[in-house]
Amino acid sequence: MAERVWEQYLTPQDKAHLAKSAPTSVGFGNKPALLLIDLYRWVFGDEPQPIVDAIETWPSSCGFAAWEAIPHIQTLLKAARDAGIPVVHATGREEDGLATWSVGREIYGSDNRDAEAMEKRSRRWEIIDEVAPITGEPVMRKDSPSAFWGTPLMGHLNFHNVDTIIACGETTSGCVRASVVDGCTNRYRMIVAEECVFDRHEAAHAINLFDMHQKYADVLPLADILEYIAEWRANQDN
Repeated sequence: MAERVWEQYLTPQDKAHLAKSAPTSVGFGNKPALLLIDLYRWVFGDEPQPIVDAIETWPSSCGFAAWEAIPHIQTLLKAARDAGIPVVHATGREEDGLATWSVGREIYGSDNRDAEAMEKRSRRWEIIDEVAPITGEPVMRKDSPSAFWGTPLMGHLNFHNVDTIIACGETTSGCVRASVVDGCTNRYRMIVAEECVFDRHEAAHAINLFDMHQKYADVLPLADILEYIAEWRANQDN
């Protein structure tokens, strides 16, 4: 396997510890589902821009990292749909009077109330067209980082006998990680598609992938996941 994205951030002690530690793997189960987390307009903006420019008009933007992930996510999404794997989308909930998870602070410019900011805010939770849900794919509306908290996600997955969740979306260090930890807590096998997750900060992206891979999930290259989906589909046809 090629060098992992987190290796440049590891200290000599980290590497020595890993060399002496027994490798672990979550592994794939018998019934996967694909969970797309927070692929909404608020993090993409209307066009690709460097993050330091994008945040002038879309304060929550992830810049080029978001747009570069789209083709990979589309590839994964097509493979899941073609194989008949359950696909679930998660996005934010419109303002409903509930207390936000960011108690005591406004995040990513959401306190701006001028006309342009409010227009963008009205579109912030819209899932972008490139990966939009199709008929039959549920959308979980959430008020917290995790796609599990306060949503019927677990009931939906249990109905479909899912034991493995392939996760993609944003941010690696935020809602993806929260959903992965909750999925692990609820005894699902968690798989993270490395090229299909992104963040605002490279170091946070890399180290959170490393930490999830060590504790809660298998962080795998997209090619490995596509191979598993192809094998799973072939087995269903037999």
